[in-house]
Amino acid sequence: MGKPLSEQVVVIVGASSGIGRASALAFAAAGARVVCAARGVPALETLVGEIRQAGGSAVAVPTDVADRAAVGALAALAERQYGRIDTWVTVAAVGVWGRVEDITAAEFDRVMRVNFLGHVHGVHAALPALRRAGGGTVIGVSSAEGVRAVPLQAPYAASKFAVRALYDCLRAELAQDGEPITVTTILPASVDTPFFEHARSKLGVMVKPPPPVYAPEVVADSIVFAARHPRREIPVGGAAAALMLGQRLAPGLTEAVLALRRFGVSSQRTDRPDTGADNLDEPRAGGRVHGSFPGTVLRHSPFTRLLGRRPRPGDLATAVVRRLHGARRGAAEPVTTGG
Repeated sequence: MGKPLSEQVVVIVGASSGIGRASALAFAAAGARVVCAARGVPALETLVGEIRQAGGSAVAVPTDVADRAAVGALAALAERQYGRIDTWVTVAAVGVWGRVEDITAAEFDRVMRVNFLGHVHGVHAALPALRRAGGGTVIGVSSAEGVRAVPLQAPYAASKFAVRALYDCLRAELAQDGEPITVTTILPASVDTPFFEHARSKLGVMVKPPPPVYAPEVVADSIVFAARHPRREIPVGGAAAALMLGQRLAPGLTEAVLALRRFGVSSQRTDRPDTGADNLDEPRAGGRVHGSFPGTVLRHSPFTRLLGRRPRPGDLATAVVRRLHGARRGAAEPVTTGG
């Protein structure tokens, strides 16, 4: 179990809107000191102002997660400001909707630099700081699409597969070394955030999340939970679990269902013309937690609370391996004596 939230310093990359903003507000409400990072300066400033007005402690650090040096500077500033880092959360993501053949190589490249390399940069910056703090937690937001890709979202899905693989490798390597640093991957279903309004569309219309759609606070609640109760993975929303189960048990059938236009295409299109504005290369005015999904937005997920967060045998086994290797490493360290 991690430190009480009131004793934690938490860095959130991608904090300006959506899940990241909801998470920053939730951590601050629980008493954590929060370092808020994103590209959009005005949105960060309003977030920090909201936290401070409620009596919390936060600092804004404008950061492009695709810039390795900027992410390193973010970690250094967090340590200077608050003395250490206990939890590092990477949420930042961008998206391009369209058929694979209509999305340019440059667009694929940009999505991977933000959505995947942003996590790599975060890990490289966070690990030394977490070691200096005596341990901590890395939390990365992937997606249910990191398990089962959905048509028209190839760059996004590919990046989320890569994110999941990154954290699988990191988790095993840290356990091998017996380090007191845990790694949790969050796998949300569709979420009502401004992400879809900010995405680049090649469909001629603005895009939307395919239902069922959950509120950002449902995901933020699981992220905050993981900072105290690390889990290997947390699927958020029963829809995420259903998609993952379908991929595991009947991948061909799941693919056939998604190939139906009603499920694979129509469910992601709105009737609003595309404005041509997006945040792929430059930030857009943000500052909102919620998006503009026109249908029902689920405010709770009984599945996530009752089953999605439960420790699984693999969680317990990895914890045992980490403790065994940690004990051996401690025993192997030379003992110094005065004299």
